Amino acid sequence: MIQVLIVEDQDIIRRGLKTLIRSKSDLHVVGEASNGQEALEQLTSLHSQDQAPDVILMDIRMPIMDGVMATQKICQQFPSSKILILTTFDDTEYVSEALRFGAKGYLLKDTPSEELAEVIRMIHRGYTQFSPGILEKMMATVSASATKPSAELPPGLAELTARERQVLLLIAKGATNREIAESLFLSPGTVRDHISNILGRLNLHDRTQAAIVAVSCLDWLEDRN
Repeated sequence: MIQVLIVEDQDIIRRGLKTLIRSKSDLHVVGEASNGQEALEQLTSLHSQDQAPDVILMDIRMPIMDGVMATQKICQQFPSSKILILTTFDDTEYVSEALRFGAKGYLLKDTPSEELAEVIRMIHRGYTQFSPGILEKMMATVSASATKPSAELPPGLAELTARERQVLLLIAKGATNREIAESLFLSPGTVRDHISNILGRLNLHDRTQAAIVAVSCLDWLEDRN
């Protein structure tokens, strides 16, 4: 059973999410909050009762404490909980910050119910999830800004091998490990090894952080592939 905490300030959306989750036999709502501060209080209580949520559905724009700050605090205090950001097309700047703080993915609020349920399962298994429309908008925003000179590249980026750069570029474009393997004619295990090497060279913790770095250096990566 996957335990889910819903953090959303709009009551009608929160109730809709609760109804959706309760309709799935493998998903269970253990708590709900209307802002980040309530979420932290809920987490403290749930952990003390051995009912810690596996996945947290996190809204971005909320009163008292927004989803970005809540994500930062939760990832610091409760690192075992995986956060899935629920967002709109207007929230890309906030989404990027939340991902930097440790969120495992983001999804548009109007995502079909069956897809949302499946994404919750994927996040619980350890996968990341990026809604294609938002990812494209973030990439377009980065591409429209000035390209970083090589001196400002993240440490370790220039030391990546040609194959690692190819893998990182595909991560930036939202490809899954299987899609990367098929595109580069590699085995899934080899793709995982390359991603592990990339994380080590760039001193990153997970694929989500790698995607953020890749999007921020997209022009550089494309010029070298």
